[in-house]
Amino acid sequence: MDTYSTRSANIGDTLIYCSITFLKVCNCCRRNSAFRKYLIIALVCFVYLFFTVHVSTHKDKRPDHWTGSVFSQSKTNQEPTDGEANESFIPTRSNVVYITLKSKRHKPAIIRGTVRPKFRRKKVKVRYQGSKDSKQDKANKYEGLKNTNDNEKSWKRLGYSEQSFNKLDRFIGSDYSAIRIYSQRAPPWFSNDDIAAMRFLADSKITHLEEVTPRGLSSLILFKSVTNRTDDTDGCRKCRGVVKRPLDMSEVFAYHLDRVLGLNRSLPTVSRRFHSLGDGHPCPVVLWDPSISPVVDADQPSARLTWGSYQASLKYKCWHRGITPKPEWSCTSIHHHEWSKLVVFDFLLQIYERLDSNCCGFKPRPEDTCVKLGHHEECRDKDNTELAHIFHRRHDPHHLVFFNNKGYFDRDEENLDFKLLEGIKELPDQSVSVLRSQRLREKLLQSLFLDQQYWESQGGRQGIEKLIDVIERRAKVLLTYINAHGIKVVP
Repeated sequence: MDTYSTRSANIGDTLIYCSITFLKVCNCCRRNSAFRKYLIIALVCFVYLFFTVHVSTHKDKRPDHWTGSVFSQSKTNQEPTDGEANESFIPTRSNVVYITLKSKRHKPAIIRGTVRPKFRRKKVKVRYQGSKDSKQDKANKYEGLKNTNDNEKSWKRLGYSEQSFNKLDRFIGSDYSAIRIYSQRAPPWFSNDDIAAMRFLADSKITHLEEVTPRGLSSLILFKSVTNRTDDTDGCRKCRGVVKRPLDMSEVFAYHLDRVLGLNRSLPTVSRRFHSLGDGHPCPVVLWDPSISPVVDADQPSARLTWGSYQASLKYKCWHRGITPKPEWSCTSIHHHEWSKLVVFDFLLQIYERLDSNCCGFKPRPEDTCVKLGHHEECRDKDNTELAHIFHRRHDPHHLVFFNNKGYFDRDEENLDFKLLEGIKELPDQSVSVLRSQRLREKLLQSLFLDQQYWESQGGRQGIEKLIDVIERRAKVLLTYINAHGIKVVP
């Protein structure tokens, strides 16, 4: 007799014993009081429950071949072949990564470094000794620093050469692209020219490296693509890129923020890794446009734009509604609405070098350039303070071009530069609507995911989320400022 028949006989004997016991209890209940009757009934229920649980436990421990024919049949239907009958099914993972808004973080992180703290290099503080130092000496030192290219210093320190650049892209195949687009089309805030420029900057083979000094700008390190067959700089508008330092990686984030907000004033920027330079750290690469030039003061064409002239152009709304400005207004060639776009962009990223180069609107850090050169103490004569990095195209003088867009993510909400908003009475409707729509995070995630090198260099989604946390908090501050000061939102 097998094991199952033995267990069935034991269960039958148990049931017969319980039946006899129940009859005896019934006879006793006739001769005893009500309390004893209830006690005996409770005892019988407990014994019955005990035997029921005991039988169920033994039933669950039976071998798998006694689980019934349904299991065997279903398994046979799923795996018809004999070779696959004993193999477990392992699902495959798709190679497509989908972006959702569900986050495991319950508390937003606080950024203490600009982008990658370990990339920050300690700068030696410049001290001026002796009584010979004066404002003129500081101005001369500032001019020297202004004309000295930071990129050139960093690249020389890393020991670059054209021979090393010629070998940079040997690992990139024709079927590989660092700009990943898994859907049928890119996000709608990118144009076809933007996608083409991003692919060129990220994937093109570098054949030539040179240093140029455009008119009104400091020297730049440019690379030329193999697709370019001409040596004419002006005729090479879309075939060269500006290589910047790894510390300027926030310019990639700034480019995507510019497109998400609908400003469309920044030059296409991507992240690219140079294995022969800087220990392989990725660097921002910006599409070079040789037609850009600095905006000059209307009263002094040979000088840069000053804070006083800038405030005057805001007051008189230069070129607004096609009205030609009067000579006494001291207007520049920039349209009135362009300044509101610049302000939204610079405030969210806290770019102070353009409108507040002396750091007068916030408490700067000791390593900031304005503090090292002593310009932080020169905030009283703000009307004569020169603005920096204000560019436009020579063939399109009414619109700004955002160049040198290094942002700062390590500044708390209590130390934001509100001087950037001074004189602003109107802001663009499209940008403000994005900030109010509660979809800024979603759009930035979708946009930044395209740049694989930048996404990975910031620590994946977790690092990107931290940067977006900072921008969202500043967006709330900006919206509160708009409501408190009655700033108009215009199309």
